[in-house]
Amino acid sequence: MVEERSQGLARGLTNYGDRDFSIYLRNSFASSMGYSREVLNKPIVGIANSFSGFNNCHRHFPEMLEAVKRGVLLGGGLPVEFPTISLGEVFLNPTSLKFRNLMSMDTEEMIRAQPMDAVVLMGGCDKTVPAQLMGAVSADLPAVQIVAGPMMTSRYGGERLGACTDCRRFWGKYRAGEISTEEINTVESRLATTAGTCAVMGTASTMACVAETLGMSLPGTAAIPAVHADRLRAAEATGLAAARMIERPIRPSQVVTERSVENAIRVLLALGGSTNAIIHLTAIAGRLGIPVSLKRLNEISEETPVLVNLKPVGANYMEDFFHAGGVGAVLRELRPLLHLDCMTVTGETLGDRLETDPGPVDRNVIASAEEPLEPKGGLVALFGNLAPRGAILKRSAADKRLFEKEARAVVFTSLEDLAARIDDPDLDVTEDDIMVLQNAGPKSSAGMPEAGYLPIPKKLSARGVKDMVRISDARMSGTAFGTIVLHVAPEAAVGGPLALVRTGDRIRLSVKEGTLDLLVEEEELERRRAAFTSPVVPAAERRGYDRLYAEQVLQADEGCDFAIMKPVGA
Repeated sequence: MVEERSQGLARGLTNYGDRDFSIYLRNSFASSMGYSREVLNKPIVGIANSFSGFNNCHRHFPEMLEAVKRGVLLGGGLPVEFPTISLGEVFLNPTSLKFRNLMSMDTEEMIRAQPMDAVVLMGGCDKTVPAQLMGAVSADLPAVQIVAGPMMTSRYGGERLGACTDCRRFWGKYRAGEISTEEINTVESRLATTAGTCAVMGTASTMACVAETLGMSLPGTAAIPAVHADRLRAAEATGLAAARMIERPIRPSQVVTERSVENAIRVLLALGGSTNAIIHLTAIAGRLGIPVSLKRLNEISEETPVLVNLKPVGANYMEDFFHAGGVGAVLRELRPLLHLDCMTVTGETLGDRLETDPGPVDRNVIASAEEPLEPKGGLVALFGNLAPRGAILKRSAADKRLFEKEARAVVFTSLEDLAARIDDPDLDVTEDDIMVLQNAGPKSSAGMPEAGYLPIPKKLSARGVKDMVRISDARMSGTAFGTIVLHVAPEAAVGGPLALVRTGDRIRLSVKEGTLDLLVEEEELERRRAAFTSPVVPAAERRGYDRLYAEQVLQADEGCDFAIMKPVGA
């Protein structure tokens, strides 16, 4: 008779109708990998590894993996690595967001199906961290996140370079004719020179900070540069923490709560973080039935200052943030506004964590709450007849002179239309107009890419125009900047009001009032509505994952998750 166990290889047995035979067969096959009988009896920490040759952010994962394994062994567990889908941001077509949900499903099902007592999530590049957290909270097995860490900066001439805010800055100069092809080619080779995620407070770094604030990763680990020795020490500590959770389980559902999600929103606003984080945080929380209200976002934003002076909002880089005090320093400044009773994967509460010695803080990078960079949060939600379910503006990265504006719309009906006409010298556009992009939302053929950062028309950029109001149902990179309204919901492709805008219409934007309105008579809008036909290829004419995506993807205000991934009964 095989000994009755519920840990390690005895978990989740393959069903042959004979439990003892299942364990016997599993042990036999596991033995073929060289494990001793003693090792086969140990509890298992799975390691979800999103390494890929198509993911430059993760190229140091083989070394990091060994450090995680070392930590698991120190904690008395057996580390077992398993691969999942990896999402390299710039290597996916049409856009990485389309495959975030697929990766989350892969992660969830492999955690659930394979025998492990806890899991370490190794991610980093933009969509990998939210995908892993979505999968982990759905599987609800004890889990700890370890992120890739940011790149180090490079140099060009007398200035520092970091992907990818500086990518966009130099590309803007190139489009304006300020620098040559030879110079842009040189810059191209110097923007991203180490392993790790973007060197600024883009989506990857924002999500790393969100994971730490939620309590799903170890304190102080979000901002460690990818190539720093502390990154390996953090990986070892993460493996050890996962092993310790086997005897004292802390499940994601105990960590990701309505209160910890609200803490994460506050930190996102104080960071001047990526607009993408709202979509991801909504999706993560949604897996547990926790709503994220854009109206509540505005309430929190009104009382949460911007504290972090990093690109694209400020002047510094993630390596500076790390040395300045990191997420811990931001949390301490926000302490009076936080829910301190929230549990973390260490078994401590957030309040317990903030009792420890904070260490020095560089006020050039992380401002105090008494003297913030901005008095209000970095993001604001807008509502009105053009965005009944909301839209997002990153006001900390925008031109305040454009916050209150009524102007003529110049409409592009698709990304293809934008590419064909944006640099046409005969394009009817001035710097006082509002550019509108349609059919770039989650249900569109484009799949909601980071295309909301519409380029300034070449004839205007050549005259020195740096910013214009731009509106779309698309996203933008967390590394981008400008007065850009995003995530308009419902989107144009499903007949949302954005689909009804025509060139020449008047649009009114008011950041002060939090409104976005199309100034067209309702009778005319009804006429346009009646004539609307969706450009989306019907789901019935698609196959495979593309069909599942078309049938199930939700709107931006619901996190662009799949409807079937919500909790049963939610």
